[in-house]
Amino acid sequence: QVQLVESGGGLVQAGGSLRLSCAASGRTFSTYAMGWFRQAPGKEREFVAAISWSGGSTSYISYTDSVKGRFTISRDNAKNTVYLQMNSLKPEDTAVYYCAASPLVGARPSVYNVWGQGTQVTVSS
Repeated sequence: QVQLVESGGGLVQAGGSLRLSCAASGRTFSTYAMGWFRQAPGKEREFVAAISWSGGSTSYISYTDSVKGRFTISRDNAKNTVYLQMNSLKPEDTAVYYCAASPLVGARPSVYNVWGQGTQVTVSS
């Protein structure tokens, strides 16, 4: 089973960019679909983006509507890493961001059986 460690969070002004990374241990990383979720204080964890296992041009990729056109999910199976490039950040993007792994790609947290510890993203206005 893989283990996940996120990095790349921080404080950024509105309109700025951050790139989150999620490094996975384990030789089976390439067989997992990967997702990014976020949780703001007092709110439920919500889906942000997901990518199917292949990571290439034929990958299945999905985004929640609020980040479409601003965020990009990608993966490098050779490096056992999934990324979330976040551009044009808004204060409402402030949350703890989690990466997660699943045998199946999807938007529901219950689909994912391995989670990272999270990384804080704070966007100031």
